[in-house]
Amino acid sequence: MNKKTLSITLLLLAGLIQFGYSPPEEGMFPLSEIHKLDLKKAGLKIDQNEVYNPNGISLVDALVNVGGCTGSFVSNDGLIITNHHCAFSAVQLASTPEHDYLNNGFVANSREQEIEAKGLTCRITDSYEDVSDKVLGAVAQVQDPASRLQLINNVMKNIVLEAEKKDPTIKAEVSEMFIGKSYVLFRYKTIQDVRLVYVPNRKIGEYGGETDNWVWPRHTGDFSFMRAYVSKDGKPAKYSKNNVPYTPKKFLKVNPNGTNEEDFVFILGYPGKTFRHRPAEFIDYQQKYLLPYTSELYDFQNTTMENVGKRDKTTELKLATRIKKNANVMKNYRGKLKGIKGIDLVAQKKQEDAALAQFINNNVDVKAQYGNLMTDIDLLYKQINGDAYRDMWLTQIYTSTSLLNVSKQLNTFKTELESQPAAQKEVYFNANIDKLKQALNTVYDAFDIDVDRRIFKKMLADASSFSSNQRVNAVDKITSKGSNSNAMIDDYINDAFGLSKLKDKNYVLNNILKSSKSLSDYNDGLLLFEKDITKQIAELKPEKDRRDGVLNKLMGDYVNVKEKFLQKDFIPDANSTLRLTYGHVRGYSPADASYMAPYTSIKGIIEKGATGNPDFGYPSQIKTLWDAKDFGPFAKKELNDVPVAFLYNMDTTGGNSGSPIMNAYGELIGVNFDRAYEATINDYAWNESYSRSIGVDIRYVLWVAAKIDHADFLLKEMGVNL
Repeated sequence: MNKKTLSITLLLLAGLIQFGYSPPEEGMFPLSEIHKLDLKKAGLKIDQNEVYNPNGISLVDALVNVGGCTGSFVSNDGLIITNHHCAFSAVQLASTPEHDYLNNGFVANSREQEIEAKGLTCRITDSYEDVSDKVLGAVAQVQDPASRLQLINNVMKNIVLEAEKKDPTIKAEVSEMFIGKSYVLFRYKTIQDVRLVYVPNRKIGEYGGETDNWVWPRHTGDFSFMRAYVSKDGKPAKYSKNNVPYTPKKFLKVNPNGTNEEDFVFILGYPGKTFRHRPAEFIDYQQKYLLPYTSELYDFQNTTMENVGKRDKTTELKLATRIKKNANVMKNYRGKLKGIKGIDLVAQKKQEDAALAQFINNNVDVKAQYGNLMTDIDLLYKQINGDAYRDMWLTQIYTSTSLLNVSKQLNTFKTELESQPAAQKEVYFNANIDKLKQALNTVYDAFDIDVDRRIFKKMLADASSFSSNQRVNAVDKITSKGSNSNAMIDDYINDAFGLSKLKDKNYVLNNILKSSKSLSDYNDGLLLFEKDITKQIAELKPEKDRRDGVLNKLMGDYVNVKEKFLQKDFIPDANSTLRLTYGHVRGYSPADASYMAPYTSIKGIIEKGATGNPDFGYPSQIKTLWDAKDFGPFAKKELNDVPVAFLYNMDTTGGNSGSPIMNAYGELIGVNFDRAYEATINDYAWNESYSRSIGVDIRYVLWVAAKIDHADFLLKEMGVNL
């Protein structure tokens, strides 16, 4: 190895160490990797098999995936603890101006009072199996990228169908652990009847609002309780008053004593997606295109919805979940942008890739197999970047404008209906109409005509300004009718929204969808616009499939050669499958001459409340109890107060919301809900010095339940004695 290669290699290795590849706490470890860890050395006090035992019951069996978040069973009667924000949409759907559970909270003092958590299900990991050989073996001789990816997807589907046929009680899913490289079949049990049990006041569960989102110090009581129900024979069943609480294989013991600084802790959960094993071009795309575009669009959408929501309470409630989700993504993306630029991650990745390219070129055998790898990656991303704005616009158009979402679902159903033989059309219609109506109801739940008009206008205006190679044909049809594109857009929206019957939910469900004929006969400007969008997406699909196929192969090769270069295996990026991460309760220094302690307390709630910021409003009982020092058994001695939230250096990302934080004995001592602002970059890079996650302390959960909401029955059910 020459001096230049050696220096680049040392730079790369230094970068890897700096950005968190070496410390044992870094990594979201799949179940298959847990046995390779020495958790005892890290601080675990129980047998490692008690965490995960493929041949018996373990802590893993207490985990559930609920509403895209993680939750855990905390009683033998199917009681689940997760985050307040994970229950938010279900609470919104259960709320009315007369029963405003979203803002006032909800406590079910008996099983009969528990409310259906509409839209939520529980998914439990039953087992898993590596199927990489089956998947990749089927494409070993296939060279065409699009055909290769299509065949991979078909093999994955067939594996799923085979698994579900073998065991009809499970839901199967093949997850790509490393893109283009490794695949695992997961088998899940799904509980369909989930109910709200206890949700604290919004001023507790969402204390700090967007002011404090992704920020430390934090004082948010981000927790809620649900319950899983099954039929009397123990099988999953839809909501019914006759259902009974689910009995889990395992539930977590709650430890009301919490933790101390530097205690060993670990998390089991379902983290979403990370992208740490990607080249510089991927990070550059995120920094230049995806992150700024999405955060700016969501900022506009939220400003629009907040202004319209001031009209009345019903509209405010209707838009609340969408605003919350947008705001969370928006601040997260802006944090990622700041982090990427702050550590100059693109430059770091370029150094890594340069060292990798040098390694490839200096090894005859490696060069023969991977000689064009880095050039091909660069070429692919030039193509992706070339029409990035149109691609992002097409990705966002249906979620941004509710009536276009409705139009897409109606047009898709009409197309499927028209493809049926004449004798089968009515049969198909009757068999599928209820599912369509249910999907449309979900869209209309968050629909407001004024919001739709304003956001649609922005989307059309944005598309009208795209470069010549990124035109949206449906928009060009509108703006080509005159020299003033803004005036043409205004006229089109006024006509389309004025004439369309789609804005009337009852008319759609009861008239348009009355029969196959009434659906086929109906048409309007929005349906025609959506058809043009669908047509262009279909025209672009072959090229998109080709790029996806090339990317799949290149990323598999990229990881393969990087493992050869560094002579080590990587932990797969997160992909919503069950993972373990571990570390310690620990503060950090986000800036020079500053230190963030790892615990906050009720005192901080009151101090923030005195600033006058409406995000820091809190129930008056909190100050009354704090003044009286009525902490019960939940105070932390060193604070002389109840700890509210705490920090730890574990590796988490989206999807870890609601994950149980456990101590060295596998006992529940908190619930994960966020990261510090500096750690929003975790999806791309992790570093022990700044990557901190945030959880609500179990002592605050229990204090609020007992002292504020008098939900003592829950403490009793969890085995906590006052």
